[in-house]
Amino acid sequence: MSGRLPENILYFARALREAGLPLGPGCVVDAIGALEAAGIGGRDDFYAILHAVFVKKHEQTLIFDQAFRIFWKRRGFMEQLIAMMSPIAEPRSDLKKPPEAGAARIAEALFKSGKAPERPKESLELDARFTMSSDEILQRKDFAQMSAAEIALAQAAIMRFRLSDDKIKTRRFVADERGLRIDMRRTLRKSLRTGGAFIDLARRERATRHPPIVAICDISGSMSDYSRIFLHFLHVLTDSRRRVHTFLFGTRLTNVTRQLKSRDIDEALADLSREVKDWSGGTRIASSLHLFNRDWSRRVLGQGAIVLLFTDGLERDGSIALKLEMERLQKSCRRLIWLNPLLRYEGFEAKAAGIRTMLPFVDEFRAIHNLRSMADLVSALGLARPGEVNPRQWLAQSAA
Repeated sequence: MSGRLPENILYFARALREAGLPLGPGCVVDAIGALEAAGIGGRDDFYAILHAVFVKKHEQTLIFDQAFRIFWKRRGFMEQLIAMMSPIAEPRSDLKKPPEAGAARIAEALFKSGKAPERPKESLELDARFTMSSDEILQRKDFAQMSAAEIALAQAAIMRFRLSDDKIKTRRFVADERGLRIDMRRTLRKSLRTGGAFIDLARRERATRHPPIVAICDISGSMSDYSRIFLHFLHVLTDSRRRVHTFLFGTRLTNVTRQLKSRDIDEALADLSREVKDWSGGTRIASSLHLFNRDWSRRVLGQGAIVLLFTDGLERDGSIALKLEMERLQKSCRRLIWLNPLLRYEGFEAKAAGIRTMLPFVDEFRAIHNLRSMADLVSALGLARPGEVNPRQWLAQSAA
């Protein structure tokens, strides 16, 4: 193969490796050989050949698609970057578009994979008296707009999260010398040791334990920018609490509790990719909740469980079925917390039919899009606290 194309394929592979795909020099040789053997009939054929060689797992498709669109297109976003790196790419216009979700991560990888021409440095003085620190910026930055390095820092911050030690009382009693109830059976048994000459009262108290946490997570295409890092949070949650159950759904429901119990997060995510077949697909909230209520609710929602429903509420099924399943889910748990990334927008309104159907059956409605909102969720997983968003009042205000 002649021309600049092999060199550009090498640059493209370096960008993918910087973005997180495990690619070696052999993959570049395989890609060039596959293109020579199959031929390039068009852009779709070129995409299919590179995708078949470079993508090894289903979850890598999102990064590959973002990198392919940015690297090989000729106009639009990142035009000047491509001109610096790729000899065959030339700027065609100055059209500006807002950066897509995940584009920052690919942009950083592209900068690292090629050598940009040096530019003269300009002296610039900044007054940082009213600026935020890097930690504060990282806490407030949206997960979808983070670079690869920032995602790694966010994952490290999530690993340091610790839940509050709030426990609830159960129906069972345990021996407690300071308890308010007298344990008559243990008292009589202890009195037999002395022949009844001395009676030492034994006491008991209700046992306390952490409530179960059940996470039902949407992994459809509209949630792909947030679902992976939320799985990191659930992995930490599973490691710190005994009774944590996780279910993933797109078009079907999958129980991944066992996979997330792995000590290594990379191994856990690899097991998830093999187990779950509907990553970044469509969304069927009603049918997925129906399967959960029918097959799993009695097993995992006992003893005052807290349910974390992680979805944007963009439902394609009928609202009647969704209403019935949401009502049943709320009545089966102690608290139902809806985590919605769309709530990060100040002008967000409940206009979608699925969102309006689900809100009346939710105890708390929370945004989940950055480290600050995730830390607030960690605090909220204890006892109910003032200042939480009441979904029913919010829905009434939105309608007004």
